[in-house]
Amino acid sequence: MSEILAISELGNPVLRGYAHPIENIWEEQIQTLIDNLIVTASQANGVGIAAPQVGMSDRLFIMASRPTLRYPNAPVMEPTAIINPKILNHSHETVKGWEGCLSVPGIRGLVPRYQSIEVEYTSREGKLCYQEFTDFVARIFQHELDHLDGIVFLDRVESTQDLITEAEYQKRLVHSAE
Repeated sequence: MSEILAISELGNPVLRGYAHPIENIWEEQIQTLIDNLIVTASQANGVGIAAPQVGMSDRLFIMASRPTLRYPNAPVMEPTAIINPKILNHSHETVKGWEGCLSVPGIRGLVPRYQSIEVEYTSREGKLCYQEFTDFVARIFQHELDHLDGIVFLDRVESTQDLITEAEYQKRLVHSAE
């Protein structure tokens, strides 16, 4: 049975460390962590979550894009385990977009990210995967990969002027929809 895990918040040292590569994806502990990350992200209304966010220093994250209150236009994708990920290539173009983080509650930032990326990762079934991601899904991948390198989205904003509260962000969402 999957378990909802406690989410580490900004200030917890695990969020600033470099996560270790996973040597054996078949370990029960890793497969259980994948299941627990999926239910934790879903319960917290996240579109992604990385192992360090639940106190585990493993190079693993979940991408689970779907429309939410925070991301009403997000595409739908099945929750996907991304193990030992790498960006192999990326577009020259970067795009600024609003990001939040389960580990940084109440704050959103306008973060520049590559618009498209070519990536390599291992699936939970042990398959080496090569994919291209664009737009919002590319943003999720880059955000979660940063967690594996001890980086939070606040480190990526270009100015403190690009930070707002979640409440202010929600007001802007409502006004832009009208």
